[in-house]
Parts: sequence; C-alpha cells; structure tokens
Amino acid sequence: MLHTKTFMLMAGLMALFLGLGNLLGGEQGLVMALVMGSAMNAIMYFFSDKLVLRMYGAQVVSKEEAPELYRMVDRLRQRAGLPMPVVAVTNQDQPNAFATGRSPSKAVVAVTTGLLRALPAEEIEGVIAHELAHIKNRDMLISTIAAGIAGAIGYLPYLLMFGQRNDDEGGAHPAAALGLALIGPIVAMILQFAVSRQREFEADRVGAEILGRSVPLASALRRLDALAHQIPMHIPPAAAPLAQVNPLSAMGGGMMKMFSTHPPTEERVAKLLAMR
Repeated sequence: MLHTKTFMLMAGLMALFLGLGNLLGGEQGLVMALVMGSAMNAIMYFFSDKLVLRMYGAQVVSKEEAPELYRMVDRLRQRAGLPMPVVAVTNQDQPNAFATGRSPSKAVVAVTTGLLRALPAEEIEGVIAHELAHIKNRDMLISTIAAGIAGAIGYLPYLLMFGQRNDDEGGAHPAAALGLALIGPIVAMILQFAVSRQREFEADRVGAEILGRSVPLASALRRLDALAHQIPMHIPPAAAPLAQVNPLSAMGGGMMKMFSTHPPTEERVAKLLAMR
C-alpha cells in the first residue's frame, strides 16, 4: 500500500511538471518540461549520493578514521540484511543523520559530528537503524527524485522566454502563466510532504525491528528534535527532507513550518513506544 501511494504521488508530481510546461509554453513547453524532467531524474538517479553529500558538506570516512561508527553501522546493516553502505560524517553541531543513494548497493549513511557528541551509544544505534530502514525500504531514490522534479518546477518560468505562445495563437495569458509558476512549487512541496511523512513512520517501525527494540530510537528522536530547535543547521531547504528530524526547526516557523516534511516527533515517539 505504501509503495502504491508513493507511486501515485510521484506520478502526480511528474504530471504537474508536464502540465505546467504545456500551459506555460504550449507544445514546445511540454517538450522542454519532458526533457528537463527526464534529465533531472537521470542526474538524481546516478549522482544523488554525491549531490546530497555536497549539500550537507559531508565527507566519506574509512574504518580507520571512524572505527566505532563503522563497526556500529556494519553490525546493524548485517541485522538488516543489507550490504555495507558508505559511511560519511558532516561537521555540523546539530545532532542529525540522513541516508542517500539510488539502491542498497549504492547507499550512504551519514551522521553529524553533533550526533556523535550528544547521544549515548544506544541512541546512536537507533538513529542508524532508522537510516538503514530507509535503505531497506528503498525510500531514498523516491525522495531524491521527488526533490529533483520539485526543484525543476522552479525553472519552468524560463519556458516563458523560449516557448510561450502569443495570445492570438491561443497561448496562455501571461498573468495565468505567472500564477501557475507561483503555484507549481507549492503543489510540489505538498506532494513531497505526503511522500516524506509516510516513509518516516515506516522507517521508524522497520528501524526498531532492525535494532530489536524501539525505546532507543524513541529517546533519540526526542533528543534530536529538542536540539534541532536550539542548534541551527545551514543547508539548502531541498536537502532537509532527507534528515531524520527537521534540521531547519531552529530557523523559525511560518512557511518553513507549514511545509515541514517530517511528521510531529510526538506522533513518531508514540508509535514507537506502542511497539513495546
């Protein structure tokens, strides 16, 4: 059911992208939107891990550079039945983590230096188990492609310069085109919001199963959420949905809060504690 809903959301996102291309630029705009969307999907498919690591300023670490972290990831990935992912660390004070990569064999698990300093070992294990659950559920390709298409929608206004038809040729009115250009990114964010909330609950459940208990992950989520409201993380908003808790919480509410891609931490903790 989860995968069916995700597929429908992704299909809706691509349909929105193509529809806006057609309305903004006619047939030429539709073609350009198709080419742009396909190119963005290809880029996100083959280079998503490198792009996300760059957005977070994360560096790949070896077994020798981070032996305890490496052993922890290795032990948990064996319990999850996964190949060993690449391990990365980003020099961010806010405790957080994310996973990326197009498949389990190309996966990356990254944590912040703040996470390694602030959390006890069993809670770090819970955080890593959650990220391994994303890999096991094959969430990362879906979320990165969603982010790529949503970002590409922001470039659709440029179609006006190349493909918009004149009014006497039946083209879209400039005011309508401008309205669509403003609405498009908002709708894309709403679709990403729906994808992300479902996958976070499922990753919590599977992560607790990998770990063999739910309390350490529940405790870690409480701690991560509290510290995320106190310690800012300076990353592009497009990268925020990949983090375990909303990394932009300390940067205020308003539109940022409205379009948060993470479910409330209290709900996630309650579901985890109900598993005991």
